[in-house]
Amino acid sequence: METTETFESLVRAEFTPKSSYLNTASSGLLPTRTVTALHEAALLRAEGRPLLALHEDVETCRAAYARLAGVPATRVAAGASVAAHTGLIAASLPPGAEVLTAEGDFTSVLNPFHVRGDLKVRAVPVERIAESVRPGTALVAVSAAQSADGRVADLAALREAARTHGARTYVDYSQAAGWLPIDAAAHDFTACVSYKFLLGPHGAAFLTVPDDFGGLTPGLAGWVAGERPWDSCYGPVAELAHSARRFDLTPALFTYAGLRRSLDLLEEIGVSALHEHAVALAGRFRDGLADLGREPLPAPGSAIVSVPGLGARQEELSRAGIEVSDRAGNLRAAFHLYNTAADVDRLLDALSG
Repeated sequence: METTETFESLVRAEFTPKSSYLNTASSGLLPTRTVTALHEAALLRAEGRPLLALHEDVETCRAAYARLAGVPATRVAAGASVAAHTGLIAASLPPGAEVLTAEGDFTSVLNPFHVRGDLKVRAVPVERIAESVRPGTALVAVSAAQSADGRVADLAALREAARTHGARTYVDYSQAAGWLPIDAAAHDFTACVSYKFLLGPHGAAFLTVPDDFGGLTPGLAGWVAGERPWDSCYGPVAELAHSARRFDLTPALFTYAGLRRSLDLLEEIGVSALHEHAVALAGRFRDGLADLGREPLPAPGSAIVSVPGLGARQEELSRAGIEVSDRAGNLRAAFHLYNTAADVDRLLDALSG
């Protein structure tokens, strides 16, 4: 990303929102190039043409996400949901293992540990998660940015505490990847969905694992998990992939066809520029709320802002062409590359009425 002009011209070329869309924490807008790719992929199926190019899109997405996450592509598995990835990790733990989590974190990061029934799951406020790692903690599972209110976990402190006590770490980047620079290499496991700040369609999620796979068993493995997938279609897979691809699920091909173009766009703009842009807009919104006598929930440095007591106005705002979320009674706004100062001011004007 070289200039503000380049940033703005790319955004104008790729996005045509019909509203002030401040709801990326629920789902991101699709770029024009992504919509085109989805249409072209559908035509391949409709016209009976070969689909090999769509399978190649999966590998291109894997490599692009690996660059974004700061790990080799051999450490990235392509799946469908964070819950499925969490389930693999939960299944790898021995009975009685302690899992440390953040209070009120997103269900997909938590529930697979709870349904095991034989794990010790402990929850603390996200601000205390690093200091709460203790001898005997087997795994710490936390979202990099909390879905409900945008609070950003201190992942550096968490990693240090985990190393001290011999615990593994599992970080969900679903509300962070795309606007917050990430370092998946610093953690044992990470996950991320495609349809929020990565601006892709629904149906894809990435998992990163250590080089030694961290004790995971590919319990959901099908033919795509083979070292030679097209030779692994019948009978048990004779040779699992030597990389994290052994944890792949059969891909939603249309999704990856579109996601490839979304990830291209993010790379063209650069996460640093996106971070600066989104956090500045969130700061403008927080400042405006203060002028209105409103105080958002504390989430310094986040692109996500939640305001207590205003969630009930979500439907009214939607009718006025402003898209936000109602989360636990809070009004949640999330800022990304297609948002502008005018969007922020429009929301503030609506809330002042």
